[in-house]
Amino acid sequence: MHITAQMLWTVCPLALLAGFIDAVAGGGGLISLPAYYLAGLPASMAAGTNKLSATMGTVLAVYNYGRSDKINKRIGLFSGMAAVICSTMGVLLMKQLPDRTVRILVMCCIPVAAAMTLRGRRNARPVVERTPGQVAVYSLLIGAAIGFYDGLVGPGTGTFLILLFIQVFALEDVTASGTAKVTNLCSNLAALTSLLLTGDVLWLLGLPAGACAMVGAAAGSRLTIRRGAKVVRGMMLCVLTLLLAKMITDMLQ
Repeated sequence: MHITAQMLWTVCPLALLAGFIDAVAGGGGLISLPAYYLAGLPASMAAGTNKLSATMGTVLAVYNYGRSDKINKRIGLFSGMAAVICSTMGVLLMKQLPDRTVRILVMCCIPVAAAMTLRGRRNARPVVERTPGQVAVYSLLIGAAIGFYDGLVGPGTGTFLILLFIQVFALEDVTASGTAKVTNLCSNLAALTSLLLTGDVLWLLGLPAGACAMVGAAAGSRLTIRRGAKVVRGMMLCVLTLLLAKMITDMLQ
């Protein structure tokens, strides 16, 4: 597929914004994946190229959170292991679905994830302390469910992980975000490997977009470590609204 300057100008700025938001509150795929659609990529290639750029950004975010000791290693390990397996299963199912069906799934997930981003943290409540065995089981279940979703649809994965880690384990926001990045990285790597094997990664677009995502992730993770996640929610909703409106318009044409 031929890469044009317009495609780069469409994807790269949104990849930077997605990397920033994803590092703070998750949900960067809600911005980056539709951006690849807007650039004209079919669903499977958009998913593969998005996984490449998202993985690059997530690697840097994990490094920053880990360096600041904002990752729960036990939860991240078990949820990450489950995500690797189930993300691959999700990708295999996604490859069997019609292109339009995958796009509709993405559109449906945008408002749901946006609503959860606004309400989930306020509703978080402390829970009784989990035993090591319970932590392992719940982490595996969360990683399996969200990993499968990540491979099948993708956008909102980080947001769902953060909200579940807060609700189930009563992690504070920044640690939940850092732990979610570990799980998300495992899921991204598994899905990316599967999509690489089927030739669904557009390297010449994904690599520059990934570089932009890394810049955004570096800024976003540092901001989160210092101040928390609230600062980007209003901006995230504005961007989601615009992208959702654009996608609906394109599908009705």
